[in-house]
This record gives sequence, structure tokens and C-alpha cells, in this order.
Amino acid sequence: MITTGYGFDTTALEVAAQHDLTGRRAVVTGGASGIGVETVRALAAAGAEVTIAARDQDAAQRVATALVKATGNKTISTAHLDLASPASVKAFARNWDGPLHLLINNAGVMATPLTRTAEGWELQFATNHYGHFALTTGLFNSLRAEGARVVNVSSSAHLMSDVVFDDIHYAHREYDRWQAYGQSKTANVNFAHTGNTYPQVSAA
Repeated sequence: MITTGYGFDTTALEVAAQHDLTGRRAVVTGGASGIGVETVRALAAAGAEVTIAARDQDAAQRVATALVKATGNKTISTAHLDLASPASVKAFARNWDGPLHLLINNAGVMATPLTRTAEGWELQFATNHYGHFALTTGLFNSLRAEGARVVNVSSSAHLMSDVVFDDIHYAHREYDRWQAYGQSKTANVNFAHTGNTYPQVSAA
């Protein structure tokens, strides 16, 4: 049994305070809103160099400015990333330079009306899984850094649906926005259990 001394009431900042991430580089997708902001805050407070990867660069810059002030860490930056766009994901990976120690696959869309990407993919699966899978594989060489970690943020909503491989994109079945979300979260979990293909991939 692994014991940590942490519990349900432990905050991310309390955990981060026990670690020195100086010299470590992190990317947090969706770091401009929700739990992404708090993830960036905790990593920055521990000394990591953090890139907020987000579609809305104005929002990302506001968060970066606020967290630089709050944490005193001046190495918080932003970069554009639209996970529903393969071209955007490729551009982000291509433009990344040097090692990457922490990739937090956090961004996502939830329970949206049926929407398809330019490729015809169902939006939730395309964003929550395809985009993060492509991003992780695109950054694979950078993730060869010593002690690198990939975290896929899933949800108990994965219990709502398996991945329906015969009709992932709802071409032949009635669309259910929550089942579609659950399917994408199951894919996140499955991705985290790909063995040794990726360096220490884990689900959260």
C-alpha cells in the first residue's frame, strides 16, 4: 500500500509546497479556465516553467499575468492550441523546443450539442481524445526528458459509455451528448493505460 499523508481535503497548493519543480517545464492544456487555472497555479508555485495552451489567447494572457503576480513565477507563458484542429495541434508540437517534463492533458468540452469538426469527427471525441492523443505523440521526443510525466484528466463520466468503435462519431445512432462525453472520457482512461508506450502516462 502506498501512503502519502494527503487526503480528500488536501489542496493542490499544499501538495505543490512539498516539491521543488525549478527547472521543470510543463504544458497545461485548457489552462485558461476551470481546474486548468489551478493546475497552472500549483505548478508555477512549485517553480515550474508553465505554458498555458489554450484557444482563447486573451483569456490565457489574463490568467498568466494574474498568476505571475500571485506566485512570483515569471516563467508562465501562453501558446495557441485548438485541440479540435489537427493543424493547430501539429503546429504546437512543431513549435515546441527542448525538453518537456509535464504534459497535463486537461482541456475538454462537455455535453455539447452534436457538432462535427472539419474532418467530420464528433466534437467531444475529437477534442477530448483525438487532440490530446495527437499532441502527446507529437511531443514524444520532448517527453523523453528524464522523469517526464503525462497526465490525462478524465472523469467518473467515463462510466456512462464505453468507446463504441463501430460508430464513434454517431453516424448511425442517435446522438446523446452525455454518452458522447462519457465515451471521450473512457478514451482518456484507455489512453492512460497504454503500457510503456509513453513515459509514465497516468489518469487523473
